[in-house]
Amino acid sequence: MSTEQPGLNLAPQMPRMLPEQFAAKWSNTEFGEKQASQEMFLNLCAVVGHPTPGDYGDADVFTFERRVPGGFADAYLKGCFGWEFKGSDRDLDAALPQLLRYQVHLMTPPLLIVSSFRTIRIQTNFPGMETVRYEIPVADIAQADHLEKLRNVFFDPHRLRPNRTVEAVTQETADIFHAIVMDMEQDSADSEKLAHYLNQLVFCLYAEDAGLLPGKPFSQIARDLYRDPKHFDEAIRDLFDKMATGGRFGSSIVDHFNGDLFGAADTIELSAAALQRLVEATQKNWRDIEPSIFGVLFERALDASKRSYLGAHYTSAADIMLVVEPVVLQPLRREWQAVQQEVNNLLVAEDPDQARVRLAAFQQRLFEVEVLDPACGSGNFLFLTLRSLLDLEKEVIDFAAIRGLTGPNDWKPAIKPDQMLGLETNPYAAELARTALWIGYIQWHQNNGFPYDQRPILTRLSSIQRRDAILDSSDAENPQEPRWPAAEFIIGNPPFLGNKMLRRELGDATVDAIYQVYGKRLPNGSDLCCYWFEKARQQIASGDSRRAGLLGTQGIRGGVNRRVLQRIKDTGDIFMAHQDREWVLDGAMVHISIVGFDDGSETEKTLDGLPYDGDINPDLRGGADLTVSRILKENAGIAFQGFNRVGNFDVPASEAAVMLNAYNPHGQPNSDVLKLYLNAKDILDRPRMVYSVDFGDMSLRDASLYELPFAYVQANVEPKRRGNKIERAREKWWLYQLPSVELRRALADVKRYIATGRVSKHRIFTWIDSYVMPDNALVVFISEDEFLFGVLQSRFHEVWSRIQGTQLREMESGFRYTPRTCFETFPFPEANGEQREAVAEAARELYHLRQGWRFPPDASETELKKRTLTNLYNARPQWLQLRHEALDQAVAAAYGWPDGLTEPEILERLLELNLQRAGGGDELDDDELADDELADAE
Repeated sequence: MSTEQPGLNLAPQMPRMLPEQFAAKWSNTEFGEKQASQEMFLNLCAVVGHPTPGDYGDADVFTFERRVPGGFADAYLKGCFGWEFKGSDRDLDAALPQLLRYQVHLMTPPLLIVSSFRTIRIQTNFPGMETVRYEIPVADIAQADHLEKLRNVFFDPHRLRPNRTVEAVTQETADIFHAIVMDMEQDSADSEKLAHYLNQLVFCLYAEDAGLLPGKPFSQIARDLYRDPKHFDEAIRDLFDKMATGGRFGSSIVDHFNGDLFGAADTIELSAAALQRLVEATQKNWRDIEPSIFGVLFERALDASKRSYLGAHYTSAADIMLVVEPVVLQPLRREWQAVQQEVNNLLVAEDPDQARVRLAAFQQRLFEVEVLDPACGSGNFLFLTLRSLLDLEKEVIDFAAIRGLTGPNDWKPAIKPDQMLGLETNPYAAELARTALWIGYIQWHQNNGFPYDQRPILTRLSSIQRRDAILDSSDAENPQEPRWPAAEFIIGNPPFLGNKMLRRELGDATVDAIYQVYGKRLPNGSDLCCYWFEKARQQIASGDSRRAGLLGTQGIRGGVNRRVLQRIKDTGDIFMAHQDREWVLDGAMVHISIVGFDDGSETEKTLDGLPYDGDINPDLRGGADLTVSRILKENAGIAFQGFNRVGNFDVPASEAAVMLNAYNPHGQPNSDVLKLYLNAKDILDRPRMVYSVDFGDMSLRDASLYELPFAYVQANVEPKRRGNKIERAREKWWLYQLPSVELRRALADVKRYIATGRVSKHRIFTWIDSYVMPDNALVVFISEDEFLFGVLQSRFHEVWSRIQGTQLREMESGFRYTPRTCFETFPFPEANGEQREAVAEAARELYHLRQGWRFPPDASETELKKRTLTNLYNARPQWLQLRHEALDQAVAAAYGWPDGLTEPEILERLLELNLQRAGGGDELDDDELADDELADAE
């Protein structure tokens, strides 16, 4: 335990006072608080056998009258408790808020205890755990369980640690309401109306446990009328009427809550089964629900499209703070540090009045902060921001108290929930965001010892608006860009939807409207989240916002998506980035990027959570900015994407054998149009021996002469291609979707070509005979030059192409290689004959040994299945490593560079070469980037 001191025996000692003596002495005393509270406490130490504060002799560990901002804690034992004494039981409710105000300055003790001469009340205070309260009558202190608790208070407070986390409590409550939703949906209840009604019920349950509905009238109604849905509904309407205006309800006085949440008596008659669930809900601990996750869980229950994620993971507060802390809090903390210094200087100059004015001005500054989440969902980003701002405001209040600038009750939190602005289309989520903000706001006051005396208890949160953040379609013929509310900070998690999913999820009309509105600023085909980034950039550029921090798809830093980050750099700068971070999205673990940006005024930057003193590039990397690289003309006409078929042209080997032996009316063999083809898996693992029907550019008349292949395509391809949106695919259904004329011509001139998978964990290049057709999952290089092969397979090209390509999910899943970005920008060494031969020889040896490992003589089929290039490079045996090192040395010599360069050094040198050779050559334009990603979109 943290109270241990050298020479002090902390083992429980023999009681020096019997519990019965203690009860007899104190349970009927007439002393007042100041007269005898310390003596009572010393007697309690004697009862449990614990040393007294005097025995310790260290006021930092165990003491009476522990000074804290605004007052004193009556007793304090480090690592165990803070304790407040009151003269009578009626004062205990007021004593706990005092301790809650003091707790941070007492290093958040695990127990908060208030006592009178009649009662000892213990409240647990373990972070992340639910709150449990134990009440021990002084007259009954001799009972074994009471004595055990009091001994634990002094010797082992963690024995009183609750068993359930706040997350578990929140999950329990959300599960109950999920069952209610499911029951009511079977009765065809209006979903939006049900969502509003259930939010009313949720707030009632919270308000009762938070002490805002004394006497718990809601729970009483539920328990009394759960068998009578009609009369329950009538009683709830009456309660809501009183909560809307305030007044007497039965024998209770109900405060004025708010007409916005409770004014409309638009209830839904719940079923008997739902009412039984509601009674169960009244027995749960609503005071401790966590708003940052309750909203998410409840939203999943309300929204049928998200129910598959019910009970799945949700985004943690720590993850959300990766955005909130650097974007919102960091600049405010810097301002606060400057204010503290200024106030201290004023106090040294003996000017307390001006010091107080300066503090009040900063508190007003916090009151004026507005934060916008333009895709707020159920409000978890906004709630955690609100809580963080309140914590900062509390620092201001405590700072004033420590310096004696005010009495303990002169300063109150001024920040309000309506400083949090949100845009959201989902009616359930918008409703929940308002409820979560209010619950969290009241919770914060009560958990930090500030009385919640606002009347009405709630105000209308019109700051959460239900509307589309990127498209105003009120005039369907003329869609417009909506205007966002002005706000100093923008944060949030825009919807994640990749280009290839846009039309499927949003529909053609919506996607076309988005392209119409933003087409001059962002390339069509950008991921959906990019439009939120562009809107936030525009807000900052126009002066309506100061800083933004948004989550993006992991692919935002590459391809067409990267244009939005380049635009951010054009009008401002990126001051914070996480390139690749795990995140929970809709219950699943995904990989995302996080970007913080402003108008360029921020000088302190962080990259992947660490301080960074350079520029953060549009690809969210530091170091050499490869986004400025240019296309090199000497690399043109070499690299191609494989054939894009679109349709089931693939014929298994058994069927292909029949076709190859068949005769056709014109006497030509089917081998003219039936060709072996390979995809990325074939070259990395084991070839599947699959054929493809390829009619080249034949007319329907000519293709039909190859009877069996044509019949196969007619049966397997035509039905789906007839509905294709692309005219060539629809009208010429028997041909591959893209003609690939240049690739066909190039293949006719070589006996073999080089290929690599477009998406791969290991960047592996291999040779393929030219009669084999490459699938569109391959990038092929029309060259028989072993020097070219060697440079491609070297570390130099791998490092370059990894950055120029785009990462696929997490790094272990590999990255995407594209002909335009990865190859045509790459500067090859200008080597002499000797250097070229050295690279070619190293490449030949590597390839020969690799093939020998893959296809050992007399190996069984089982053994051959294990001998894949993926497995080889996962293991990377010594012989393979040494051959790659030899190849890298030969390539380094061809460049005239030293061996052993680091990756940043390689990239800097390659970029310098690229820019020298390009001579102001072509940039990668948006259409070319989109073409490079075509296969992924199809």
